[in-house]
Amino acid sequence: MNSKTTLKGRGAQLNTHNRFFELSHNTRHDFLEYCRKEGEVADNNRTLYLEVFPKTIVNKVKSPDVGMSYSMNPYQGCEHGCIYCYARNSHEFWGYSAGLDFERKILVKKNAPELLEMLLKKKSWKAHPIVMSGNTDCYQPAERQFEITRRCLSIFFKYKHPVSIITKNALILRDLEIIKSLAQDNLISVNMSITSLSEETRRVLEPRTATTKKRLETVKILSEVGVPVNVMLAPIIPSINSHEILPLAKTVSEYGAVSIAHTIVRLNGAIGEIFTDWIKKTMPNKADKVLHQIANCHGGNLNDSVYGKRMKGEGQIAKQINDLVKLARLKYFKDKSWPKLNTGLHEAYKDGQLKLF
Repeated sequence: MNSKTTLKGRGAQLNTHNRFFELSHNTRHDFLEYCRKEGEVADNNRTLYLEVFPKTIVNKVKSPDVGMSYSMNPYQGCEHGCIYCYARNSHEFWGYSAGLDFERKILVKKNAPELLEMLLKKKSWKAHPIVMSGNTDCYQPAERQFEITRRCLSIFFKYKHPVSIITKNALILRDLEIIKSLAQDNLISVNMSITSLSEETRRVLEPRTATTKKRLETVKILSEVGVPVNVMLAPIIPSINSHEILPLAKTVSEYGAVSIAHTIVRLNGAIGEIFTDWIKKTMPNKADKVLHQIANCHGGNLNDSVYGKRMKGEGQIAKQINDLVKLARLKYFKDKSWPKLNTGLHEAYKDGQLKLF
């Protein structure tokens, strides 16, 4: 990467046009932020936290191929800066860019715990596992300051309601005691995203995330206290991390993961432009090769939006990736299984304490 031409500590290198506006947003460079980790140089694109006030926090998931029925997101936008993130496009609905705005304008839903409690107390609500986060990471850097996820976990414990977490941040261990309490009644599972064993690859793909070493340690600690952990090898990007499938699967199994899941990268919406700009700046020698191989997985395009096919792809390269994942499951997870969370306790705790009969 040429540090003179790229923004250090960010994934996206530009702000793309917002499709809902005639003119794209221009971002002012009024502030100076010094990155606190990994020896990064000064970044003049300061992260801004903006409070919003949603009326609901739990969303019904209508997509049939994502493996969840309900999700909630305490934050919108994500400072992790993963260049491939499918959630980038959702920032446009708030009037911002899917590019740099997504990483440095974080919308904070401070009233999320209160909204969650209102829902769980409703007589009409029937317990279903709720996923934190279906869109942006609930343990992104903002959580260290605002502790919204921690408060929500306390609500889930109070009402004995099942919850599943998706994250790539070791900050989850801050809440280990609450998580252990939930695990005692089979009320929690964790999906840890690990895309590479190489720190060089991790840093360029996911510039502000926890290191791979810390994520592996997190998998081990959670597993040792009885929390089922699924590792998401997602996304698999041809010629960037596709060669790591078997060693990744072997390693996470040894650290205690009970299952793995994967997707093949798809560059939907504005992400195609953002990723293309990024890879030509960071990996100019292999940019065309990677882009062509991604397109090969999606019928000649960088994205396929057809349910059931969009995440697994098609064609020879996609088949090779999917076959490797199947082999990895047979080789390293043959005697392991992913448990079903307990939905049977919540009804007795709807008023916040065990009902007496």
